[in-house]
Amino acid sequence: MELKNNLFLESSPYLQQHKNNPVNWQIWSKDVLNFAKKNKKPILLSIGYSSCHWCHVMAHESFEDKETASIMNKYFLNIKVDREERPDIDYIFQSSYQLFNQSGGGWPLTMFLDENATPFMAGTYFPKTNSHGLPAFKEVILKVGETYNEQREEIIKQSHIISKNLELKKSLVLNQDLESILLSAIFNLDKVKGGYKGAPKFPIFNIYDTLLFFFNKTKKLEYLKPVELILKQLSSQGIYDHVEGGISRYAVDENWLVPHFEKMLYDNAQFVLLLSKYLRIEKNEYFEKKLIQTIEFINKNFTNLKNKLLGSAYDADSDGVEGKYYVFSYEELKEIQDINLYFDVKPEGNWENKIILKEIKTPPESIVLELKSLREKKNKPFFDSKIQLDLNCLWVSALISAEKILPNNNFFKTAESYYKNLEKFFFNKEKLRHTILKSDVFLEDYAYSIAMFLDLYDQTLKPEYLFNAKRLCKETIEHFYIKEKSIFQKNIVATNDLFHQPIDISDGNIPNGNSVMLLNFSRLRMKNEAEELSNSLNGYLNVYKLLMASALKSIDHFNIVNSNKNCTEEGCDI
Repeated sequence: MELKNNLFLESSPYLQQHKNNPVNWQIWSKDVLNFAKKNKKPILLSIGYSSCHWCHVMAHESFEDKETASIMNKYFLNIKVDREERPDIDYIFQSSYQLFNQSGGGWPLTMFLDENATPFMAGTYFPKTNSHGLPAFKEVILKVGETYNEQREEIIKQSHIISKNLELKKSLVLNQDLESILLSAIFNLDKVKGGYKGAPKFPIFNIYDTLLFFFNKTKKLEYLKPVELILKQLSSQGIYDHVEGGISRYAVDENWLVPHFEKMLYDNAQFVLLLSKYLRIEKNEYFEKKLIQTIEFINKNFTNLKNKLLGSAYDADSDGVEGKYYVFSYEELKEIQDINLYFDVKPEGNWENKIILKEIKTPPESIVLELKSLREKKNKPFFDSKIQLDLNCLWVSALISAEKILPNNNFFKTAESYYKNLEKFFFNKEKLRHTILKSDVFLEDYAYSIAMFLDLYDQTLKPEYLFNAKRLCKETIEHFYIKEKSIFQKNIVATNDLFHQPIDISDGNIPNGNSVMLLNFSRLRMKNEAEELSNSLNGYLNVYKLLMASALKSIDHFNIVNSNKNCTEEGCDI
């Protein structure tokens, strides 16, 4: 029996993009996994997301190719996963990739699993033909498929070794010098250009948010200066959209000029948060303008009109060309009077004979309007309208933070409006869920919901917000906490359908769920729960120091609260 492509049944925009592939794609489900086991068939697992450029490239080159698809269908049961729908699957298999290759993974993630859904080989993007040192995808799947048939029993026997090596290490350390770890993180930062040294450049908001926390506590300028630098770079260089607002996911060069053009909700929410927190320390009209423009951009362009909540991302490509919507030709710009006084505009361009706008000084509104007029003639990139609970809660918290420095812009009114829609579609249900149309839910959905309720309570002192935060804390412990390890699991413990427990203590696109839960416990003065989790995170931190920036903040916050000193999430009065 052969399973046919059934992605047309799915709501995910990413999975919908693959519904017409000749590959017999299946979703990750117990029925599909049982089919693989029953039929002794290995699994080809492909993980990506709708705004991922290289996911599109591999899809066009390989998954739409009938010859490639026939080989995939012959040798494998093929599963396609939207990493934004199942972050637990993405986490555990990215970790597996790192174990196999001793380097970071990425998307598309291409994993080969045995019939029991345990990985035995890992890759990311594979080209259609041999190029840039990468083997052709058809050669890879033929070789892996034949090898599995020949060495099936040996491959299956090694599964316990893989699971054992994925176990996170933990020391018995309960206390350590947190600031020395933070100074090590600062040492790795680019002192001139911001971010980590070299390219590509990611905003790494987790580190900068933690630096602000420790500045508020200590008033040491060495913690504040890197934040000021990164905000200047993000606000003035090509990674920022000077026409409409908001930042792209990362820059491919070390000067922050050339963005990877996709725009993500999670990046822009953290950008707004960092700007807001910095502006509480230092007034800066330039940063205020970027803050307002980014908030207006997200509220206008990320809102799903069906339910008035925020979707996930904009694609990097339009009309099949990366960055086409965002870049300009010199011919387009040369008639705009004095534009070269405000942006780096030259006939030869600054990227592939095109112009990515890099700001020299703040342009007048008339120039921005002319740029908008030019852009309106272009086709917009694809918008993934999928609603994610954790990211929408993060956006509400970001708006509340912005309200504190710009109280006349109705940001809190907007935050309450989003909350009312979240209440309608998420909080009035029997249990929380990550997306509206799927029943899955994850630690981050609970953690960021609780943080949002606490932010709403701090702003209004309405008791129902505090009640909801406490109720959800109880549910989080019930569903996600592993008592014997004193840590939260990424998915619900009782219904885990992965070969290994997905325990995540490192920061990813957003601050880690365990770190956020420790903050939540401390803010609620849940001392016993906070102390147990803090001790546990300290043990992991002693091993994985530079991967846990948000944990530094959460642990220190708990230590100060536990010593009965006045401390908020933003910083502490000692």
